[in-house]
Amino acid sequence: MKKLFMIAALMVATLSANAQNEQGVITLQPKVGMNLSTITGDGDQKMKFGLVAGAEAEYGISENFGIDFGVLYSMEGCRFKADGADKSLFWNLDYINIPILAQFYPTKGLALKAGVQPGFNVRHKASYDGNSANMDGVNSFNFSIPVGLSYEISSFVIDARYNIGITKIFKDADQGRNSTISLTVGYKFAL
Repeated sequence: MKKLFMIAALMVATLSANAQNEQGVITLQPKVGMNLSTITGDGDQKMKFGLVAGAEAEYGISENFGIDFGVLYSMEGCRFKADGADKSLFWNLDYINIPILAQFYPTKGLALKAGVQPGFNVRHKASYDGNSANMDGVNSFNFSIPVGLSYEISSFVIDARYNIGITKIFKDADQGRNSTISLTVGYKFAL
């Protein structure tokens, strides 16, 4: 049993020594993907599908650590379906998000990430059956904590994140924060 633990420890150490990140190198990664979002709080909110697109730049601090900055257009919100209704009511909340993430590379290609994400609301509409109207009382600023992981294969990066909403969506409500799962694919290249 002791030998098995020793072999496992050596394998992890070897993998960590072959990390993907290069010290002092700046990389750029255009990316596109999808969001599954909802709004926390009381109610019968369901997940809403949306798109996310933008770019992120990473600075390699060491072989196993990098800092990532980005700008992403993110379609968030939620949907409701009232009892007996044929169609859903959608709350469409679009943001320009600026993720700032620390990335740790425990093994080649795999990155664990966490950070902060300020966001700015650029659209807030409710829609039902083809009709839409502006939503009143939406905060223009949103703050969330993104956590996730990514894996790089031949410069293509598959990224999965969960954005935990911290700020309230509506100015006059005690509840209601964004809760978003993002899945993206990007292409990473050195500048």
